[in-house]
Amino acid sequence: MKRELARLVLGQVCVHACMAGVRMAAPLYALRQGQTEAAVGILLAFFALTQIFLALPMGRYVDRQGLRKPALYCGLLASACAGLVAVWPNFAVMCLAAMGLGAAAGGVLISLQRHVGRMASDLHELRHAFSWLAIGPAFSNFVGPLMAGVLIDEVSFQVAFAALAALPLVGMWLIRRSRDLPAITPPEEKPNAWDLLANPLFRRVLLVNWFFSSSWDVHTLVVPILGHERGLSASAIGAILASFAVAATLIRLTLPWFTRRFLEWQVIVVAMSGATACLAIYPFMQTSLWMGVCAVGLGLCLGAVQPMIMSILHQITPPERHGEALGLRLMGINTSSFVMPMLFGGVGAVIGAAGLFWAQSLLLALGVPLGYKLRARKSRE
Repeated sequence: MKRELARLVLGQVCVHACMAGVRMAAPLYALRQGQTEAAVGILLAFFALTQIFLALPMGRYVDRQGLRKPALYCGLLASACAGLVAVWPNFAVMCLAAMGLGAAAGGVLISLQRHVGRMASDLHELRHAFSWLAIGPAFSNFVGPLMAGVLIDEVSFQVAFAALAALPLVGMWLIRRSRDLPAITPPEEKPNAWDLLANPLFRRVLLVNWFFSSSWDVHTLVVPILGHERGLSASAIGAILASFAVAATLIRLTLPWFTRRFLEWQVIVVAMSGATACLAIYPFMQTSLWMGVCAVGLGLCLGAVQPMIMSILHQITPPERHGEALGLRLMGINTSSFVMPMLFGGVGAVIGAAGLFWAQSLLLALGVPLGYKLRARKSRE
């Protein structure tokens, strides 16, 4: 299982790095071509927009088809979108490519999450597998932008886009070497995805997941504002955000050790309590060093949660509907990522950047009891 899991993680890195690289390079190219910041904001929103509408249908398709076919189609779509920008780099094409890349990255993510969850033979393997799979997006968010940035500086934007277009093809070669697991007989009656929400535990998992994803968005969007208010340089603000990302990646490397000793709900409660404290004291930190310390603490807390959420979702969802459940989760995350920045902007204008951190801290504190309630679930042990 370890060798196959490594191939799948590398395949995910290739596809996600293509999307992350284009997400960094396309706005930069648009700004250099004279587009406004508002237009760039719209361009970035398109990366999340298609996943709001396509995540659920994609989840159902994955439930029917398994791993290889959906992943192949999504990889080819990602390569075609990046290649299209390389050949015809104008703003309208970049917006179209952003929608395609968002859909492709989401489709591959659902396919791999469902497959990896079914590969696990027991609860320990399930937690271990999702801990390693969660490293992929974090690592690809480093690889894709770095690769694009170096090629832009050394050669050109079009060469960077072309190189990014090749990455999903490598990813598909890796993923196609994995065999599909035996198909699960679908239910006789066509299921309604919203039936999953009738399960109170499923609703709690999605709500806890939203608490953490919105905290991630708050940090990403508000730190530059808070840093600007404190007179920090752009490099200092970038270092703070980078320290957060590195901490989130490092904690995922240690999760296989934690999952042998602690249950999912225990990790979630500790992470939620720690994130509450980090967000509460963040506005009091006046220097980049202490803001960086808070960023590391917050990254450790938020980075630990996704594998735990995935593990619980697979335990409480019928096997024939895992893809549907994953699609519903992804749809909620991307809806939040699309809507929350606009909400943060409006609220932040009234209460300030520090107020946003305190409001999010209060929200997480109110969510801690939900973490305790995740104990009552059907176990696979």
